[in-house]
Order: sequence, then structure tokens, then C-alpha cells
Amino acid sequence: MLGLNTKLKEYEAQGKKIRVGLVGAGQMGKGMVSQMTKMHAMMPAIVADINVQSAIEAFNNAGIDAKDVVQVNTLEEANKFMAEDKYIVTSNSALVSQATLVDVVVDATGSPDVGARIALDTILNKKHIVMLNVETDVVIGPILKKLAVNAGVIYTGTAGDEPGSVRELYDFADGMGFEVVAIGKGKNNPVNLESTPDSCREQAEREGVAPKMLCEFKDGTKTMIEMAAMANSMGFIPDVRGAHAAVGGVEDLTKIFRLKEEGGVLNKYGIVDYVNGVAPGVFIVVTTDNDQIHHELQYLSMGEGPNYTFYRPYHLTSLETPLTAARCVLYNEPTIQPMDGPLVAEVITIAKKDLHPGDKIDGLGQYTVYASIDTYETAKKERLLPIGLAAGATITKEVKKGQEITYDMVDLDKSTLIYKLRELQELLIG
Repeated sequence: MLGLNTKLKEYEAQGKKIRVGLVGAGQMGKGMVSQMTKMHAMMPAIVADINVQSAIEAFNNAGIDAKDVVQVNTLEEANKFMAEDKYIVTSNSALVSQATLVDVVVDATGSPDVGARIALDTILNKKHIVMLNVETDVVIGPILKKLAVNAGVIYTGTAGDEPGSVRELYDFADGMGFEVVAIGKGKNNPVNLESTPDSCREQAEREGVAPKMLCEFKDGTKTMIEMAAMANSMGFIPDVRGAHAAVGGVEDLTKIFRLKEEGGVLNKYGIVDYVNGVAPGVFIVVTTDNDQIHHELQYLSMGEGPNYTFYRPYHLTSLETPLTAARCVLYNEPTIQPMDGPLVAEVITIAKKDLHPGDKIDGLGQYTVYASIDTYETAKKERLLPIGLAAGATITKEVKKGQEITYDMVDLDKSTLIYKLRELQELLIG
């Protein structure tokens, strides 16, 4: 198989291009648009955002001439100007999945319910869907994958996001025949469960990101979601609720991720976790039962064994996403997607403060809740509420700060698409 770079050059030489539609022109979306303009055969054909000016800025930042950027409101306009190789901006995200010439859609919104709508619309319009939105994937990824298979398109997470980067390391090691005993990611700051958009506002404005997005990182919610996406793709589970969250460097990973009786922190192997101190990298820990392979790994300065770390010191987030979009079109392959069958891990909802009957849950990276990770089996047994379903729910019982929220403590908004797809998922898949 030709390398993706070579394949893209061939595709371009044949007069073809991959037209990508993007929903969400925040920091990640803007970077993605600029990166695509540097690639062979890739075109950021249409960008949708509720703030159209952000979509326009995405093209401006990429150096696209303003005369080639057209704002549209209807599908007819989108199709007309796209056929003329114009760059399209719109506030109507439905046009991205419906536009005739779009090959693949990227969801960069980070909203669970919005992501459900974008993914379903894209699949129903028989286009590939790339989910930079792991917040949706960890709730309804299995049913979206099933629907995509039935439609003959690819449902996938993205290269560059930590789950996708870990999947690439896993595929490398698994393909070589190593036994993978742990997978994980770094975190560049300790979890602060007290974080709110207000406490994050100054830093967020300085870095040009939304306060609630930064809060989702700081209160640990994003890390839990990313680990769940890894678990659901590769079958690894959290060793304990919320993960061990050890502190260390790359050189410490094989010491940390050993069984307790071997001097490590683990109750079992086959786990997903995170470490404070190795960000922005991702890692897997492997072993083998073959003495000759141990000898060669030690000769190659991979450590003393019996466990070894494969580490990638970077992940380029949305700058790598176009690679996944291209892989969908050229190879009909995903970067990362849930395993067949039920979820492996669940991202559960924890009260960030005392909550009282009548209070509304506001959602990810905000004031009322944060996330943790547990096995899907445990979450189902204890009726723990997935955080992707929590937004808009009304509290019906007293909930203490730090307490897990169950289905029995809330009146859910059952009108949302993500709730309905989750019901369908549990009915059809488990």
C-alpha cells in the first residue's frame, strides 16, 4: 500500500480533491483549515459555525483570498458555489453533511448532543464522519459505528487526538506480536476539581480558547473522556474508578504500570490510565514471553524489562485530523472507532458542588458536575449517569459534592437526540 502522502499526490495529479466539511471553527477548527491548505488533494470546502465570523476567520487565517469565500444559507447555494471551487461558510451545520460534493465531515464542536446530530445527519447522507468530538463518541459511538457500517461509510475518531495517537501505538505493537499491558496519556497539570469557567477565564482569554473548554481540561473531565475512548476502542479498562493518576516521567512508566506485587500500582494488567508529567505525550506499556526478544529490546536501549514503554512525545490534535479524513476516502479505513459490542468504559457524572432538587445540570466544563471513568459493567450495575446525557437534567434528590450521580437522582431531558440514540444503542447492542 502506498503511503498516504504519495496517495494524496497521485490523487491530486489525477485532478481529484477530497472535499472536507467542518462543523466548529474554534481553535481546533481554525488550525485544521489552515493545515488542509498545505496538503495535496485536500480542500476545506465548507465550514459551519454558529458564529459565521469564526468560519470566515478560519479561511482568512489560512491565507484564502476573501473573494473566494462565500457565505451561504441554502443547500442550493452551497452546491452551486462548491462546484465553482469556492470556499463556503455558513451558520447552518446541516448544509455541511447535505452538500453534494462533500466527501467527509469533521465534527469539532465538543458538544455531545450537537455531535449526535452532526454524525447522524452525515451518516444518513452517506458521507464519512470524523469525530474530533470524543464527548459524543464515548456515549453513543457503538450505535453510530453500526449505522455507518449499514450506510457503507466510515465512522471514526481522529488522528492527533490522544485516543487516536494511542491507537496508532497499539496497532504498531499489537501487529508485531507484543502483549500490551497498559495504555495511556499524559496530563500537563494536576486535576483541579474546583475549576469553573470563572476560575479559568483569565487563562482562557490569554490562550484564545473558551473558558468552559479549558475548565473541561482542568477539572479532569476531558482526560476521563479521552481514556474512555481508548478503552472502548482497544478493550482496556480503568484499574480503579477515576484512574491512578500517578506522577512521573517517561522513564517511570514501566515502574508505575506493574502489578502491586511487582512494586507498581496495578491490581491487574490490561488497563488504561494517565500520568501527570508526560504530557503532551501518549504511551503504551508492552511485554513479551520470548527471551530472545527481551535480549534484543535491552540491546536496543528499551530498558531492563520485563516491561517496555513505547512513547510518542506529541499529539498534534486537529492538525492531524486531515490525515484521518484522507484515510477514510482513499483507504476506506478508520483511525480509531469503538469495538463491536457494548461499551467497555463509561464516563460517569460527579457533583462538583452540593446540588438540590430543582437544580439544573449545566454540562461539560461548567459549574455543577465533572466526570470520572469506570467500567461500563459497573456503571450499568450502579445506574451511574453518563456525563454526555447530563446536560439539562433536573436534580430530584439531594446530592453531595463529590457524589456520583445516578439515573435515580435526575429527571433527564429525554427529547435530545443523544438520549434517543443511547436508548437505541442499549436496546440493540447492550
